[in-house]
Amino acid sequence: MDAETIRKLIESGLPGARADVQGDDGVHFEATVVSEAFRGKLPLARHRMVYATLGDLMGGAIHALQLRTITPDEAGAAR
Repeated sequence: MDAETIRKLIESGLPGARADVQGDDGVHFEATVVSEAFRGKLPLARHRMVYATLGDLMGGAIHALQLRTITPDEAGAAR
């Protein structure tokens, strides 16, 4: 598995989302996902939305995924 494939899966599963995925060993990854769909949702719900885009890859080809899930407004405030 590679970071670019994960990025594409997340972005296609969450239309309008932007994902930045890092990971060099092929099984451990970090991702920052920015999506309007996260507005009003708690962190656990946001993470579940991202995990849903990856399906059976989680716990298989993707051993670990550290997530930062934010709305566009939150991303702008962090700059």
